[in-house]
Amino acid sequence: MKKSAATIRAEERNYFQSAEWFCTFTTHNIRGLEQEEGIHRRDPSSVILVGDTYYVYYSKSYGAHVGFGSGDLSAKVFPWDYSEIWVATSKDGWDWQEQNVALTRGEAGRFDDRSVFTPEILKYDGKYFLVYQTVQHPYLNRSFENIAIAVSDNPLGPFVGSSEPILTPSKDGQWDGDEDNRLNIISKGSFDSHKVHDPLLFHYNDKFYLYYKGKSMGEEIYMGGRDTMWGVAIADNIFGPYVKSEYNPVTNSGHETCLWQYDGGMAAFLSTDGVEKNTIQFAPDGINFEIKSVIPPNGPIAPGPFRSDEPSSYPLEGMKWGLSHKLNGWGHLVRFEINTRQTDIYRNRTKFH
Repeated sequence: MKKSAATIRAEERNYFQSAEWFCTFTTHNIRGLEQEEGIHRRDPSSVILVGDTYYVYYSKSYGAHVGFGSGDLSAKVFPWDYSEIWVATSKDGWDWQEQNVALTRGEAGRFDDRSVFTPEILKYDGKYFLVYQTVQHPYLNRSFENIAIAVSDNPLGPFVGSSEPILTPSKDGQWDGDEDNRLNIISKGSFDSHKVHDPLLFHYNDKFYLYYKGKSMGEEIYMGGRDTMWGVAIADNIFGPYVKSEYNPVTNSGHETCLWQYDGGMAAFLSTDGVEKNTIQFAPDGINFEIKSVIPPNGPIAPGPFRSDEPSSYPLEGMKWGLSHKLNGWGHLVRFEINTRQTDIYRNRTKFH
């Protein structure tokens, strides 16, 4: 029997595998971090549980933004410009109380003096570690952005930030001319030649795996949208040095990093950008990811799932619930939950046939 290109492609890419990784998502309003005029709350970290209290960390800034090109180098460029990292707590994951600033911007002249934002949290060895993005004043189209780390003995902070970044862009592309235009290039360089974003840190295989999103000089649009990819850098010590994997980039798609540990490997939810957007993938070694399911394009934006201290018992447990952000008007946080109803109905129907 002859096979069409579609059939061959489906067989080669294992489209007919089990539906155990398939799901949809629902989002729900929460109390305490809802929309508030004049305030941006966005990019929540993973949610952690300390005792009987949940903690989440997020970017918070004030006031409208004007974008690049205003002529005023002090004007707020983006919602995440002039951000600090805040912490909120909850007893049930629905009612949240905003507590305090967990990490402030650095002093003038430091690499983090303009903004600290997009945090992630890791509990390790009795301490709490934030990893986060930084940008230095002035904030320009061609500004390089870095990743730093901060530590505290208390989940409420205060956190003490590192004196230098722990991860920087490769900077191996070349700009064309002196105009502040990130698309004018002579060469793009590596996938992370311009920016390293969205850090996510794990203690994994007795090392520290720092996943991140890379952006190149001269970003392009391909068949799947923007050419955004993820990389990973690995260290023996939580403070580094972090060495970028020789396999980077480890994905060819995805916007905000979202990963969880499962069955000795790493599972990942890739959204928004690239030819493999809206997929859930798995890498038994944390490096070599394969598509496990394709989900509808309604997933949570910038999700921070609840990160349990216990090993996951089934593939999607690491995305069971968490917080994400919503961007209509002033950014605010919402709760997402996984929905496996469609898969469950199919399983129950076929179980008795």
